[in-house]
Amino acid sequence: MNPGIIFLLVLVGAPLLELYVLISVGSEIGALSTILISIFTAVLGAALVRMQGISVLMRVQKNLARGEAPALEMLEGAMLMVSGVMLLFPGFITDIIGFLMLVPPLRRKFIIAMLRRSGALSPSPPGSVPDAEVRRMNIIQGEYRRDDD
Repeated sequence: MNPGIIFLLVLVGAPLLELYVLISVGSEIGALSTILISIFTAVLGAALVRMQGISVLMRVQKNLARGEAPALEMLEGAMLMVSGVMLLFPGFITDIIGFLMLVPPLRRKFIIAMLRRSGALSPSPPGSVPDAEVRRMNIIQGEYRRDDD
């Protein structure tokens, strides 16, 4: 299927689905309760994203201090940013997806699955740990020459 059509379906379909769920929940528990739950999830999500963002930033700094490239941590930071945006949007479906992306093991598994699917990461041999494989990929080979003034 054409990626443009998929993007359009998501762009139009996701808000309609969110609106349907919000109306359904609002009719069951009331409009004020639905609004308060939506505000609560946004505030809680922002606090959790901030805490985990600081944690990822510390891991980035540790990797840089050891001379390693913090590739996985940078991808986790991007996922946290997407998670924060999803938690700020009103709606229960985006909140569920946003909170799922805040669970570190799920976030790492999703990142590794995306890397494998894109071909940036080869499939791991049976019995190996995917995180260890990602850590081994931080070797960059090349040549350089110093141009002094």
